[in-house]
Amino acid sequence: MAAAPALKHWRTTLERVEKFVSPLYFTDCNLRGRLFGASCPVAVLSSFLTPERLPYQEAVQRDFRPAQVGDSFGPTWWTCWFRVELTIPEAWVGQEVHLCWESDGEGLVWRDGEPVQGLTKEGEKTSYVLTDRLGERDPRRFKRFSCLSFPSSRDYSLTLYVEVACNGLLGAGKGSMIAAPDPEKMFQLSRAELAVFHRDVHMLLVDLELLLGIAKGLGKDNQRSFQALYTANQMVNVCDPDQPETFPVAQALASRFFGQHGGESQHTIHATGHCHIDTAWLWPFKETVRKCARSWVTALQLMERNPEFIFACSQAQQLEWVKSRYPGLYSRLQEFACRGQFVPVGGTWVEMDGNLPSGEAMVRQFLQGQNFFLQEFGKMCSEFWLPDTFGYSAQLPQIMHGCGIRRFLSQKLSWNLVNSFPHHTFFWEGLDGSRVLVHFPPGDSYGMQGSVEEVLKTVANNRDKGRANHSAFLFGFGDGGGGPTQTMLDRLKRLSNTDGLPRVQLSSPRQLFSALESDSEQLCTWVGELFLELHNGTYTTHAQIKKGNRECERILHDVELLSSLALARSAQFLYPAAQLQHLWRLLLLNQFHDVVTGSCIQMVAEEAMCHYEDIRSHGNTLLSAAAAALCAGEPGPEGLLIVNTLPWKRTEVMALPKPGGAHSLGLTPSPGDSAQHGLCSCSSPNLAAAPAAPAACVRSARAPTDSASRPPPTKTDGSVTLDNGIIRVKLDPTGRLTSLVLVASGREAIAEGAVGNQFVLFDDVPLYWDAWDVMDYHLETRKPVLGQAGTLAVGTEGGLRGSAWFLLQISPNSRLSQEVVLDVGCPYVRFHTEVHWHEAHKFLKVEFPARVRSSQATYEIQFGHLQRPTHYNTSWDWARFEVWAHRWMDLSEHGFGLALLNDCKYGASVRGSILSLSLLRAPKAPDATADTGRHEFTYALMPHKGTREGSPHSPPALFPGRTPGSFQDAGVIQAAYSLNFPLLALPAPSPAPATSWSAFSVSSPAVLLETVKQAESSPQRRSLVLRLYEAHGSHVDCWLHLSLPVQEAILCDLLERPDPAGHLTLRDSRLKLTFSPFQVLSLLLVLQPPPH
Repeated sequence: MAAAPALKHWRTTLERVEKFVSPLYFTDCNLRGRLFGASCPVAVLSSFLTPERLPYQEAVQRDFRPAQVGDSFGPTWWTCWFRVELTIPEAWVGQEVHLCWESDGEGLVWRDGEPVQGLTKEGEKTSYVLTDRLGERDPRRFKRFSCLSFPSSRDYSLTLYVEVACNGLLGAGKGSMIAAPDPEKMFQLSRAELAVFHRDVHMLLVDLELLLGIAKGLGKDNQRSFQALYTANQMVNVCDPDQPETFPVAQALASRFFGQHGGESQHTIHATGHCHIDTAWLWPFKETVRKCARSWVTALQLMERNPEFIFACSQAQQLEWVKSRYPGLYSRLQEFACRGQFVPVGGTWVEMDGNLPSGEAMVRQFLQGQNFFLQEFGKMCSEFWLPDTFGYSAQLPQIMHGCGIRRFLSQKLSWNLVNSFPHHTFFWEGLDGSRVLVHFPPGDSYGMQGSVEEVLKTVANNRDKGRANHSAFLFGFGDGGGGPTQTMLDRLKRLSNTDGLPRVQLSSPRQLFSALESDSEQLCTWVGELFLELHNGTYTTHAQIKKGNRECERILHDVELLSSLALARSAQFLYPAAQLQHLWRLLLLNQFHDVVTGSCIQMVAEEAMCHYEDIRSHGNTLLSAAAAALCAGEPGPEGLLIVNTLPWKRTEVMALPKPGGAHSLGLTPSPGDSAQHGLCSCSSPNLAAAPAAPAACVRSARAPTDSASRPPPTKTDGSVTLDNGIIRVKLDPTGRLTSLVLVASGREAIAEGAVGNQFVLFDDVPLYWDAWDVMDYHLETRKPVLGQAGTLAVGTEGGLRGSAWFLLQISPNSRLSQEVVLDVGCPYVRFHTEVHWHEAHKFLKVEFPARVRSSQATYEIQFGHLQRPTHYNTSWDWARFEVWAHRWMDLSEHGFGLALLNDCKYGASVRGSILSLSLLRAPKAPDATADTGRHEFTYALMPHKGTREGSPHSPPALFPGRTPGSFQDAGVIQAAYSLNFPLLALPAPSPAPATSWSAFSVSSPAVLLETVKQAESSPQRRSLVLRLYEAHGSHVDCWLHLSLPVQEAILCDLLERPDPAGHLTLRDSRLKLTFSPFQVLSLLLVLQPPPH
């Protein structure tokens, strides 16, 4: 007779079910306690420790010694290999048998010489399925388990190896996750045994947990919530954990509930397996290789058991690592990619930072990534995948478009500290007007676990209700790897179509975006950058990494240019394509979003610095080789090749080598009347002035004329004045800038009663994310660093260069020295700075109060610039108290402005009329040594004012014939390039060319020739790619003048694929090009065959 219905109290009923599935309470009698049945210890356990990450074949040859559960091993970053000899009792025939393994290190199971399963306690992977049904006597039942043997008629034996890394899923922080790693941390093996796994118990637990989630998530006011709770309660009533024969009845109750479907209007969740693996972060690069193996081989196991499961994987670099280290695993990844279950996404080499890399470096992320995916998996990616970077440049939509991508997935803006971003699905319009479809998973995570709470949040949190009825749901442990589990999959499959919940389907990114595109008419558009209101300390942290990034971007630019010119001029020269690809990939690797940002441990930072040193060393070797090829066969004495790698004339002072290792200053004017790009040479290495240096020119050296010299610095009352006829600089006795005057107009650039070049120190203690965050309240702790009068001294006295220098004690532990330099003909004053920095949680900046009023300041970004407010009117304005820029920022009013240039800095701000450049931070986590030590950097200040063409007092314009009336026309952009791309003086091992030569020139100063390189896939290897962009923000037609032997010119995309309608007519060695504001164009130039 059935029990009479009873009133149920919500809380007691809920907690009754919770205790029935609890892993902590009543496990002696509840269902959770029956998940595993009979168990036995492993037969033999042995191990060895090594500081190396050994290949399997080498590891298994080592001397293993007896080990036991409870043993400790370490320290951090070592590896402990275990040999696990198993004997499975015959009594377990017909049952699912697991190896249960728990350790606080990350494990990888090896079987038959191949990795088969990751074991990570933090990632809820603590057992490896030896067999889902242990076979009886027939050995044919074990063809999938070839290493099983039959030592007796009663038992089955097997030998496995488990490689355990001495680090956790998120590194080995001492005391907290982001603390610097504990180098002495020890790890422990806490469980190693065989056990029978009860799959039917597992499925009941999944159902009960889901029902509990529905009851809690829908709440007491929802009818479906009570149905879920009462169903779960009745399942507890009928289910006796000690009597498995009662399980089907309980299962039928759950199936009836989950079989009740929703309506057609249900929101659809597209669940995609994912495993975000930081290419380096709280662990070194080499550990990431093993994280990939552990995570991806586990995903493959799930794909085999769940044919509907789809796993998305980004970052070509990680796949390339696995291909090299784990070829068997890689082949299986390719196999499942063909099945459509393993889906490469993203299209980039790594998930790079979205702010700091140059425009060209961002292009190369896609170029290297998309080519890799095409070569290895047969197709390119259709979506950009960048879920965890610290902001998104306004030029990314155009770069995506040029690389064949129209879709973008991310979620990091959910971390905004101040303002909630208003959309989850929208169109994003970039700086040039390019638009891409963007989706942020509304669950605000890329590491979901398939719970009802997460599913309901995905719907409730969606900010585009009524506009989009589809959402992404990325599930799997991430950051340190791990990925999805079978439990997550079982949850999501059970929730596929249940009344009261959104529809859930296992899906691919392509299916998600196709569904979003099919109903996108109502979507809103966001214009401009996607600024993350958090982690803005990453623009400054680890200044040496920032400097290495900027320098190596320049070196690779210069190597490609010179190598391209050598290819065009010499039939014998071999373009160093393989070497350049290697160097570019090193740079792209360092642009991962936790490396170039400085938010990594010390070990990673040191590896990154080694990468930069490799690029510098090999890059300089390649520069010398290209210079030698350019000079080959020329008459005359050996000397210097002076190279201008920028596309306009330059007249600059540079240091030229003299015999004995000394240097003398030289003035390098550019020949010709038009803007030029290329190289020129100098036949004597020890002259006081070097020859012309446009962009591909050569002529004999000449001495500087008297008219080029300027009066020497003057010193009165301890102050120093520098004057080159264009600007006049006055420094007070402590080195601060009291006056900066444009000589022609007499216009003062420094605010009245204020001083520039003022160093300021701030307390810098964020709420948690030390290396990442600088908080708004740091501005309340501003302390000017005051120098001591009398430290200012005259350096170089007159001639081509005037300078003064001073010392500044920043604190008892840190000091600064600076040389303020003004060269003849130069429109800006440079500040060469050396800092010995030994601080903790301090922030050093330099400020320049300008005699300029404007509500907007302009900042350079990739392939262009944008404006940001100088006020705090709204919360959106205030949240940008610290922003990022590349080589320059500018504050202008009508007819006058002040630009602040730099050679390796990224953090900046303009508040009111004060331009501030962020110099150094001193965080202590995750790298306790971050920024400690010696630093060198240069910044420059450039006042500019509109003057009428032909004014007798106008400074020499970078582009004669133009009327400077804005920072664009005044040449601020070109000046910042010149600061970052100094003229090259390369030793010429053979005689230098006797006549000057310019390879390229552009008729409009609004168009910049950014890149010259060999085409990636030129059959004859004699094709070049030129990349140009419109830099002023204007529509413009221009002529590109060529002096190379060009046979054909074709427009192409950023992946260098020719535009079928893009053939250009070459007229008198000129190409006509049309640009819209901030547009990037790429040209494919096919060179004529070399003469025989």
